[in-house]
Amino acid sequence: QVQLVESGGGLVQAGGSLRLSCAASGRSFSSYKLGWFRQAPGKDREFVAGITWSGGRTYYQDSVKDRFTISRDNGKNTVYLQMNSLKPEDTAVYSCAAGSAAWNSWSANFFNSWGQGTQVTVSS
Repeated sequence: QVQLVESGGGLVQAGGSLRLSCAASGRSFSSYKLGWFRQAPGKDREFVAGITWSGGRTYYQDSVKDRFTISRDNGKNTVYLQMNSLKPEDTAVYSCAAGSAAWNSWSANFFNSWGQGTQVTVSS
């Protein structure tokens, strides 16, 4: 059973940085992809960034492409999301998710394991 545990959220001023971590356990992730999603109050969940465990191919939502960086540490089974130049509109609960890399889509529908989420609040 896949377990995902996020950490690193918090309160930061606009223009600041945070690094989120997602510790993964329960299986080998060599055939998986991991993604970060976020959900703001009253809004739908949206994809932020993703990475394939094998090969490290990355993909970003356009609004974060030049500010966020997703990476992985295979030895620690951990995926990171480095968030720079944060904006108030980045405020949301951020969750990591895992799904088979055979599903060639970053839609939430193709991720079947989810963490509990971590709150990110950006003040103006």
